[in-house]
Amino acid sequence: MGSEVRLQVCSCLRTLSSSRDSGEIVHALRTLTHYLEDDEFTRLHYTRALQVLVSAQSSHWFNRSRDDDEEIKKLWDEMFLRGPPDQTLLLLLDTISSTGESAGLERCVSVLEKFLSAGRLQVLLWSRCEGGGSYADTPQLREIIIGHLAALPSITSNHLHTNTPDAFLPQQYYPLLAASILDTLEKTCHALRAGRDCSLEFVAQVLGKVCIQGYSSQVFEILAPRLSSLTRVDPLWQRVTQRLLENIPERCTECVITGLIRCLSGATAASRLMGNLVVTNKKAQFVLTHKLLLQQYQHPTRLVKSVLGYLALDPERRMLLKQVLRSVCQVWCNSSAVKHTSVEQQLYVSKALLLCVALLTDSEIQELRQEMLQCMLGGVQCRLDSNIVRIRRMGMAVGECLSHKIDTPGSQLKFQYEPDEEIRELKSLMESASVEEDNEEHQPDASSSLQPEPKVEGSAGRSVTSEPGRGSDSELDSDDDLTPYDMSADQEKKESSPPRYVRDCLEALMSSDDADRVELSLQVLDSLLRKNVKATQEVSVQFSKVLLHLEDRFNTPRFHSLRQNAMVALTVTDIKPVVDYWTTEFYSLNYNLRQRLDILEVLALSAQELSEPIRNKHTGAQPITAVAAIERCDDITHWRQIVEKRIQSKTRRISKGGTQPVQAVPNCYAPVAGFFFFPLLRNYDRSQVTFDLLGSDHLVLGRLLHTLGLLMHLAINAPVASQMGRALLDFVWVVRFHTDQMVRRGVMFAVCAVFLSMPSENLLTELGDDLMETRAWLADVAENDCDADCRSLAVQSLILLDKNLKSQLQIPDTET
Repeated sequence: MGSEVRLQVCSCLRTLSSSRDSGEIVHALRTLTHYLEDDEFTRLHYTRALQVLVSAQSSHWFNRSRDDDEEIKKLWDEMFLRGPPDQTLLLLLDTISSTGESAGLERCVSVLEKFLSAGRLQVLLWSRCEGGGSYADTPQLREIIIGHLAALPSITSNHLHTNTPDAFLPQQYYPLLAASILDTLEKTCHALRAGRDCSLEFVAQVLGKVCIQGYSSQVFEILAPRLSSLTRVDPLWQRVTQRLLENIPERCTECVITGLIRCLSGATAASRLMGNLVVTNKKAQFVLTHKLLLQQYQHPTRLVKSVLGYLALDPERRMLLKQVLRSVCQVWCNSSAVKHTSVEQQLYVSKALLLCVALLTDSEIQELRQEMLQCMLGGVQCRLDSNIVRIRRMGMAVGECLSHKIDTPGSQLKFQYEPDEEIRELKSLMESASVEEDNEEHQPDASSSLQPEPKVEGSAGRSVTSEPGRGSDSELDSDDDLTPYDMSADQEKKESSPPRYVRDCLEALMSSDDADRVELSLQVLDSLLRKNVKATQEVSVQFSKVLLHLEDRFNTPRFHSLRQNAMVALTVTDIKPVVDYWTTEFYSLNYNLRQRLDILEVLALSAQELSEPIRNKHTGAQPITAVAAIERCDDITHWRQIVEKRIQSKTRRISKGGTQPVQAVPNCYAPVAGFFFFPLLRNYDRSQVTFDLLGSDHLVLGRLLHTLGLLMHLAINAPVASQMGRALLDFVWVVRFHTDQMVRRGVMFAVCAVFLSMPSENLLTELGDDLMETRAWLADVAENDCDADCRSLAVQSLILLDKNLKSQLQIPDTET
């Protein structure tokens, strides 16, 4: 029988290869389609037959309208759509990949579209599942089939380009593949109910291959909701789905689990679909308990809730929940992690920590109380030491939440800060579902609650409750009918009048216990100091000392801004003595950090005012973001605007023509820039009893670097700019690898300021042999620093350095 089939097939294939007679071709195709039900033919001769059909087809087969040609088209399609689907798929994809534009290519593309729409993918998957998966093929062939199934859009689009049919595009193909997988799982359930064996290994390998290639979202958008619905009512579907996930190859476990959990509605659905996979599969355990929570931070909060809720839903998995809590606690209280990870990653870990704690029972909290206490104390402390406002607030919010769980009501932590949306989200994670349900149960019924007693305003503004048998206030006080006098425009009369002399203000601030007099003095001080220059210069240093030590004893409105404006007015009115006082006191003993920061702010504001062109009369110092209040010290928007504006001025755009060089204009800052700048660098490496700039006082160090960078930038075109740039580069080179993010931001800004303000020829001379090392350091920061602002500033510095190099190394154009 085998030899007869072989002889018949060979005869038909010779006819198809050589004959141009439609009748002979039809007869040969009919014979071959008759053998499609024969196992020997499909196993031994089917692929060869398809190869002959593909190579023998020509335009005269399909371009005529005779009945024979229509039957040829039908039989040709039937050969591809009724045979073993795996062989058909491989042949069609290989043919499309190796065939140029022709009628034959169009015919293969058309039949592949019909192959997909006819449900042949379901047939292929089911053929590998039924009978316990006992399909006779080699591991190499199986891997090829899986690869072609998973990569069909890539294989076709790489050759067809813009002519790729919509059915081959990822947004249509992968949902179709997901539907085929669902159909296969459904058939598996029917077979198991009928007592037949099935294997899901092939389907699991296909699913893993698709997910590892980056299409997990397209597949699970179809699979996850349907599986969640089916497993809710049918235990057999739970068993089948769990077995499918158990058979996922180890290298694909992470992308499959992540894609699945992303598309599920919550932890309960994940528990139904995955079962105790996290207990039995070490790779899944590593992904769910470590990688998704501690090594990655791009996932939404909903995924973290699903993962931790999944661990909490089963007694066998709750041990892993406690293990996760211990790991997260270790990371959260690690000071090195706070310094070397981004704010976004710290927020992600904080969310995981609070969600873990919210899922613990009272007994588990008592069991883990010591670890949580150490985590709270260490983590809060290292975050309060940070210069980044977001990190400090995060530490305070998480500390309060942890303290609420482990401490008694009388000893719970409480911080003062302004909550934002991020903090409110963190705190909301501690509200468990059971607490919300209890609150809803205990809410009083609005229909049965008692109405509040009506209240009226008494004559003295007090709220008085009406009682039966008692007259109202209108009956007791006849004056209530009188029309009140309009006093909305009245102002409170102050007993003191504003001082008119500088020395009177000085005396009021030094010795007065009258709050009104102090307030009036501060309000007029700025204008008095600027108008009376000679009187101001006589007491400028003494006045500076008073203002530096002045405290807000009377809770004066706008105290800090009025005080700062006065200090700036003193500085710009009598520059050298006052600046010398500020820079000397900055490194003196017995000053707190706030006072040292005040000195830096005043120096920066004064330098900015003095740098204004002389022809534009400036009326007062304007606050700038870079040296704003300490609560906003991590905002470097102003620095980036300065850098980008200067880079644009140095960039030549052909479409806009050559840019105009920066015009040097006279100002009051250039002659005195050295008085502001160099004294701030003289004692930075000397630690004192109350001040250690290179040690624990990194907050001041970061602000000092930003101030020095601003002073450098404002000194552009000044004769002393080259000396300032050389000194600043030496300084930042010492602290360029500092662990604090704010300090590294200051370093990057200072470097940008040097590259912007220092003449190119002097810059390259100063860098000298260190040029390559400087470039390598900036490139490393731009690529590897955990802080996004540091990376951005490093990129800007590299751009500026490259422009300076090009401007110095190019041959100048010869003027004619």
